[in-house]
Parts: sequence; C-alpha cells; structure tokens
Amino acid sequence: MGSGTISFGLVNIPVKVYSANSTVEKISFNQLHAEKKTRLKQQMYDPETGEIVPREKIVKGYEYAKDQYIIINEEELEALEMATSRSMDITEFVPLDSVDPLYFENGYYLGPDKGAERAYKLLASALTEARYAAVAKYVARGKQQLVVFRPLNGAIVMQQLRYSEEVKKLGDIPIPNATVTDAELGLAKQFITAMAKTTFDITQYKDEYRERLREMLDKKIKGEAVDLTPAPAPVAKVVDLMEALKASLARGGAPAPAAAAPAPAAAAGDDDDRKGPKRVPVTEAEAAGKKKKKSG
Repeated sequence: MGSGTISFGLVNIPVKVYSANSTVEKISFNQLHAEKKTRLKQQMYDPETGEIVPREKIVKGYEYAKDQYIIINEEELEALEMATSRSMDITEFVPLDSVDPLYFENGYYLGPDKGAERAYKLLASALTEARYAAVAKYVARGKQQLVVFRPLNGAIVMQQLRYSEEVKKLGDIPIPNATVTDAELGLAKQFITAMAKTTFDITQYKDEYRERLREMLDKKIKGEAVDLTPAPAPVAKVVDLMEALKASLARGGAPAPAAAAPAPAAAAGDDDDRKGPKRVPVTEAEAAGKKKKKSG
C-alpha cells in the first residue's frame, strides 16, 4: 500500500505497509430505475442554475462563515503534509492491554524494506520479549495518524487508533444502577467457565448473512422461489435470574449447583407472587441424590 520509516531512537527502519484485509468478494448493489431497470448515475450540480459540474471544475472549500468559503487546493494540502514529519516517530512504549480496543481502527502488516531486515527483526523481537507495544504518530491522508506497533509471530502489525475525542465517553451512556446476589454471580461465573476456551479461533466463525444472501441471489437468478420466512423474534420479558442461569447451565451441559438461592422479590401485583415461589428445575444428579436419601 505504501512505505514509511519507523523512527526508533537513533535507529531508522524503512518499512513497507501491506493491507491486512482479505480480498473477499463483496456483494454490492446498484441503484436502478424502478420501471426501466436502467442503472442510475449520481452527478454533482449547481443548485442555483441546475448546471452539471464536471469533476475537473470541483474544488475544496472551507466554510468559515455562513456561505463564505476559502478555497484549498490539493497542492497546498500535499505541501502541508510534506512540511510535517512523515516519519513514524515512536513516542512511548506501553503494555498492549492498556490500550482499550475501543480505540482500534484499521490494521496493517509492516514488512522490512530493502536493507532494513536486521533493524526490523530487532524491534519485533524486543517488543515480543518486553511484551510491550510502541505508540507512534505520522502524517498521512490529511491527518496525523496515531498508531501502535505490536508484535505478531515475529512480525510487526501497525494498528491505527482513534483519538480520544473520536470515541464517546462511557459517562455519556446511561447505565442505571442494579444489584446482583452472590449466588447469581457464582452461577454466571460457572456458565462462563463452562463455555471458556484457552484461545480465540476466529476461523470457526463465518459470515452466515453473506452466505444466505449469496444463496438468495443464486435462486433469484435461476428463477427459483425464495423462502424468507423470518425467524421468531425473542420475547422480551423479565425473568428470574437464578432460574434462567440454571437453565442455561443445564442446556450447556455444565453441572448446576445443588442448592438454589432465594430469588429476589418480584414486583407487587405479579400473579406469580400469589402462587408462592417459582419451582426451580433440578438436575438428574440432584434427583438421584434426593431419592437415595429417602431410601436410606
């Protein structure tokens, strides 16, 4: 995709930048005339005269006051980039897990340019041994890019970051206070343990929507009928957390606890309140234990 130079103290490492995105076929659609089925075109026009404006007559303008613009040309923007350091200057080293993934944007592979193999290997090995990532900045595409360099299997990955002002503050999101019991927390942790894996294997996940979309398009091309019966929507309802967690554990094949903790009191006026506490299903192991006690 391009090239650059990592500034590592007094060491300069020329690198090449490679896209980390795979060339998976993207299913896209065109805008057509509903009756004639002809493909439509978008054009820029002058709203005052209706004149179609060709691309060579379009310039960039900055509105500094209502309907008042200053013109900025591409040469000025390019010169501004050249006047700013285009070197990838490392500013600090931080533990990678201290960078919240919310700030991650695009990812790129970095490879050594000619003659930079040893310096590249040195930085990759040092980051791996220290278990740190390098924070750097440089100017490209009309913006000062903030990135981290992180090691990956002997290579270096450049992870582009968003600036703090580009990410909403968590305090802006309304999150009401709520309480959970120790028993509920214990069941939730048991459920997590039952489904836990030591590593994340992303290859087990496929874009099922894209596959179904391709299947639908193939059928429509062949003139075959397409069944688009929607799946039943989940019913939103207030559930007993303990009962739901125990049922989730049973469905997942994990052992459920022998005793159930009392469920929180339901709201006044609930019909189930007059029928007494809800009965919690027991596992086969619990049923066998109770039967053994009675026989003893």
